[in-house]
Amino acid sequence: MTDSLFEQLKHPNPHMRERAMRELAENRDENTISRLMGILGDEDVPYRRAAVVALGAIGMDAVPSLVESLLNSDNATIRGSCAKALAQIAVNHPEVPFPSEGLQGLKKAINDPNPVVHIASVMALGEIGSPAFDILVEALKTTDNPAVAVTIVNALGSMGDERATEVLATLSKDESADSYVRESATSALSRLEMVGKYRGAN
Repeated sequence: MTDSLFEQLKHPNPHMRERAMRELAENRDENTISRLMGILGDEDVPYRRAAVVALGAIGMDAVPSLVESLLNSDNATIRGSCAKALAQIAVNHPEVPFPSEGLQGLKKAINDPNPVVHIASVMALGEIGSPAFDILVEALKTTDNPAVAVTIVNALGSMGDERATEVLATLSKDESADSYVRESATSALSRLEMVGKYRGAN
């Protein structure tokens, strides 16, 4: 049965793929995670994405394997897929505290030389939310890559953590910061304020 589910991850119909992902997550055995991990470098993009989503549905049990490959694979596609799968886990299982090894792995991956990997890692930390706040703020202060800084600013802006307001306000006024990063901080700040007003109105 498992083999046919793996085959269905390649199905052209997205509904069939989704059903297969769900069933794999629900009926997994001791080989499911490693088999899904093996697809993360596949050339077939929908197949690869299906494996990312299935690992996201499996949740915390997949974190150790994902962190291991995120930090140690020499294939940037696999590393990027691992970061995306960690983001999916955070989205699918918000009620479960995100494991610290996952946070630390993503923190290291912010310095990955590949843009797909470092941007996906920042976005994953943004999905994890408040537990990742300090990691993102520290990375914002230490990165010399404007693209990473802008991604962090946007993650902080959409996180809904009140502490982000102060960080973004300071950055938006920082004359020594990259102008693009500063502008991003200003617009993220106005988004945060809109969200705050909207929440306050309810």
